[in-house]
Amino acid sequence: MNNKLPKGLLVYGVSFSLLALVMHLAVRRFARYADPLILPCAVMLSGLGMVLLNRLDQSYAIVHAAKGDYQKLPAAPSQVMWLYIAVFAAIALIVLVKHHRFFQRYVYILMVGSLVLLAAPAFFPGDTFGAKRWIRLPGISLEPDEFVKLAITIFFAGYLTISRDALALVGRKVWGLSLPRGRNAGPVLAIWVVSLLVLIFERDLGTSLIFFGVFVVMLYVATERTSWMIFGVLMAVGGAVVVGTLEPHVHGRVEAWLHPLDYYKPVHDPSLISDQPAQALFSFGTGHLLGTGLGQGRPWMIGFAGRSDFIFTTIGEELGLAGVTAVLLVYTLFIQRGLRTAISLSDPFGKLLATGLAAALALQVFVVVGGVTGLIPLTGKALPFLAAGGSSTVANWLLTGLMIKLSDAAGRTTLEPDPEPSGTLAAAAA
Repeated sequence: MNNKLPKGLLVYGVSFSLLALVMHLAVRRFARYADPLILPCAVMLSGLGMVLLNRLDQSYAIVHAAKGDYQKLPAAPSQVMWLYIAVFAAIALIVLVKHHRFFQRYVYILMVGSLVLLAAPAFFPGDTFGAKRWIRLPGISLEPDEFVKLAITIFFAGYLTISRDALALVGRKVWGLSLPRGRNAGPVLAIWVVSLLVLIFERDLGTSLIFFGVFVVMLYVATERTSWMIFGVLMAVGGAVVVGTLEPHVHGRVEAWLHPLDYYKPVHDPSLISDQPAQALFSFGTGHLLGTGLGQGRPWMIGFAGRSDFIFTTIGEELGLAGVTAVLLVYTLFIQRGLRTAISLSDPFGKLLATGLAAALALQVFVVVGGVTGLIPLTGKALPFLAAGGSSTVANWLLTGLMIKLSDAAGRTTLEPDPEPSGTLAAAAA
């Protein structure tokens, strides 16, 4: 932006490299059979996120200096602090949890805790950018849905491991589609109702979509019934249409999605139409194939959202279609390694847990990137690893730690020699 290297480049670069090295050594010591690509994907995305945040800090400091608002304060230093906390939390998980089946003992405790955390923001006063997603305490704010994403996935894996046979039973056939039995549809209806309540009372479209979507994906994997997938999609679409029509905040996001350029009309409703969707489209259009160059664009014009879900527009504008494709391919590789781990695992709980974690990451990337690019309405969720936010950073690195433990178990099954055959032969010879 000013043809000079940023002041904190050396400090950030060295500290981040040391952090990645410590994580790598912990994986080599305590999860030596883990998939070798999961950690590099997380490190690459987190490193790029730090570069983008530091780049945006420079623009915000200049543009908002005269305004005197909070935007002039840098976000990168606090993100470095949260990244340290997140990585060491992931290391603690890898070191202390000997096997992923440890979590299977506490699935119902995690379920109760998840529902309490999910409902908690509705009881705290004040909205943030239209949604009630945060628990605000003196000196700190917490976004519990990021941690609920992990806990509820563990619960789904434990529940479906026990109940998959009953859920796989077929009820009536309607128009050639095998529908589930009524008594077995209860859990899906309960999850659907909870996701709608989150959408109504907290106006959190992204969490609701991820919460219900992960369950439907895991249910399909557990039962191999296409009817569950169709049943779940119809329920999700029906609920979204009703809430999107009746709930003003969600309706406003739908209107902004359908008519992003209405903001520039002489007469428009500012409560329904924001300039952010239009600015995002302009930003992507400016980037073309190779982008304007890092620091040479104007992604800061989107305002506060440039540091959260709209950080993806910085990639589109300054790194172009090539940069967008590269980032999405890294996410795809991360998700693919998670699904590969699920296939390699031998126990049903581990298979479903790895599938659920990969699905949760995929759905969150989809709702964020889809919202920013205009494919679906905006959800306000943080883009994993790239966006600023302590809760998101810690939760996604814990997800990485879980994936490493799962892939380590899968690797041990595949690569570790089995002592039983030689023992059996020795016993037979004796």
